[in-house]
Amino acid sequence: MAGGKGEDVTGGPPDVKATPAAYVPSARRIARERYRRARTRRSFAVAAVSSAATAAVLVALVVNAPGWQRTRATFLNAHYARVALPKVLDGLWLNLRLLVVCGAIVLVAGLLLAMLRTLRGPVFFPVRALATVYVDFFRGLPLIICILVCVFGVPALRLSGVTHDPVLLGGFALCLTYTAYVAEVFRAGIESVHPGQRAAARSLGLTTAQTMRHVVLPQAVRLVVPALLNDMVSLQKDTGLVSIGGAVDAVYAAEIIASRDFNYTPYVVAGLIFVVITIPMTRFTDWVAARMNARQSQGGAV
Repeated sequence: MAGGKGEDVTGGPPDVKATPAAYVPSARRIARERYRRARTRRSFAVAAVSSAATAAVLVALVVNAPGWQRTRATFLNAHYARVALPKVLDGLWLNLRLLVVCGAIVLVAGLLLAMLRTLRGPVFFPVRALATVYVDFFRGLPLIICILVCVFGVPALRLSGVTHDPVLLGGFALCLTYTAYVAEVFRAGIESVHPGQRAAARSLGLTTAQTMRHVVLPQAVRLVVPALLNDMVSLQKDTGLVSIGGAVDAVYAAEIIASRDFNYTPYVVAGLIFVVITIPMTRFTDWVAARMNARQSQGGAV
């Protein structure tokens, strides 16, 4: 009679499911990885030693300079740094608010201006010409002159209902200038989208506005994100220029203390605070750019 349940009728051993053998790297692969780790450690050690040596040389040159003692007392005084820090931080709140409000306005206005510059057809020539004149003018005009004209020139007109607040007028000047820069960034992104994308969208029945909204802009914005973040970093630093009109921001707070005590340490404190804020934004910009480049090199969505 044939074998029972689970018994091989041929009389052989029952089937056993084969288990895959554990992966064991070859000796050559182990040696290669060990060499790479050793080379990484060696490169890190060389970079650390060279950086430390460079820093030591720079410190020695500065400390041994003939005017070091006077410079340290004037620019690096710990007492005046402690006095200035609270006032500078209070003024910094104004700079941060300007960054947020002006940044939002600049992004929206710059995108609209870029779309006006990319309108097609002869009927839109006056619009394109006006947008081009605006961009060329405010990209060429120094920001400090724009702020001076807005802060001191607008109140001189004595227009009813127009504010004289230097913060608002200074922020308006920042928006005027940076909108021109951001508009060019957006325009470059829009024009970098292949024309075939527009043609494909129109062939599917999308209107010009729908093509711009659903096809062109999503691709263009992703392409120009690193450049936009760089403009926001620059805007964050340039918010300190509103102090020209008398707005008490971090820079003007430092100027008040420096003028009162005849010591320039508050300026150094204000500068270091701006650096502390700017560095994370810069590193974030680099990270976004590297991530987008990696995705683009792998053929992914950008």
